Amino acid sequence: MDKSRLENYSKLIVKSGLNVQEGQEVLIQCGLDQPEFVAMVVEDCYKAGAKRVTVKWSYMPVSKVNYLYRSLETLSEFTEIERAEWQNRVDKLPCLLWLDSDDPDGLAGTDSAKIASANMARFPSIKPFRDAIENKYQWCIAAVPGKEWARKIFPGLTDEEAIEKLWDAILQCSRVTDDPIAEWDNHNKNLAMRYKFLNDYRFDRLEYKSSNGTDFVVGLNEKGIFCGGGETTLGANIYFNPNIPSEEVFTSPMRGRADGKVVSTKPLSYQGKLIENFWVEFKNGKVVKVGAEKNQEVLEKMVAMDEGASYLGEVALIAYDSPINNTGILFYNTLFDENASCHLALGRGFNNCLENYEQYTNEECEKLGVNSSMIHVDFMIGSKDLSIVGVTKDGKRVQIFKDGNWAF
Repeated sequence: MDKSRLENYSKLIVKSGLNVQEGQEVLIQCGLDQPEFVAMVVEDCYKAGAKRVTVKWSYMPVSKVNYLYRSLETLSEFTEIERAEWQNRVDKLPCLLWLDSDDPDGLAGTDSAKIASANMARFPSIKPFRDAIENKYQWCIAAVPGKEWARKIFPGLTDEEAIEKLWDAILQCSRVTDDPIAEWDNHNKNLAMRYKFLNDYRFDRLEYKSSNGTDFVVGLNEKGIFCGGGETTLGANIYFNPNIPSEEVFTSPMRGRADGKVVSTKPLSYQGKLIENFWVEFKNGKVVKVGAEKNQEVLEKMVAMDEGASYLGEVALIAYDSPINNTGILFYNTLFDENASCHLALGRGFNNCLENYEQYTNEECEKLGVNSSMIHVDFMIGSKDLSIVGVTKDGKRVQIFKDGNWAF
């Protein structure tokens, strides 16, 4: 891969993604797949003024062995080292970067129920720390190619060829041009135009229909707002882009207001396993039935992780004619596939999708209808003929999506 393109990507992540400030600390979580690029990002963080950059490496085959051989008891432990790491994040609010390169099938053969039980046991210990840093720090999820991931997308090529093609796709979807920072500034302005249009209408609900069987109504929060692109931290007021790439305009719906059936249009990689050709049925806001051709048991465990896992936390609108979808590539990766077309998310909602959210505590946001859960899992429902109609409280109907794309 052309080094200048990688340099531009690294600068985009550090300056537009994280927007690292003078004197800040940075925590990078990544796999072992692209160490040279990680080193490039670390250097750019220091050039941006970071005082300390810590890299936390992971390796999915080791994670798989741990899940296979460790007892449920030890997997469920929240150790003192972890407690200290979380407390450091609360005290110092380091920028957090996750460079994703995971194998979509990397945990195949592990016990989904065991993993779910361990995560459920750990969640009460983690939640207070997570709540304490909510919306107060910069974070960004971006991607680099992993060998197994590249093989999954481009079977039949050599490892080197597949990785090169995946690099090219990642950079293309991430809008890495000769001046990607300016490109992202323009992109964010376009997304802002979209969510302003939606917010001006103050829709009560959205109605979805598609020939694949999606027939669904979701109620919106009367205090809710649509957002998109960059976000701003509480307190320090620092603007950053949490997802590279990102094509979505999104909101958190009103908990308890969702009815009907949605049919997935892309596989979902969850905990290293692929859930394929699935559907989800809602009644009074809650998942009441699911079905899948592959790994249905994983989907069932997911929606039973806690009470909030069976409710919606996000509604996201993305044109079917998006740069990611137009690559023709199924990425088997939520960061990309969720930004290829419209999606929903089960689990945790976003406080900052409430107007003047900074005035409310986490508990007050939940009482106002923002869902709370230990999970937040996006799944794709956008299709070529998807229709979405916004309905106001007084019954006015506005076509938002027609034939899978924005109608305005």
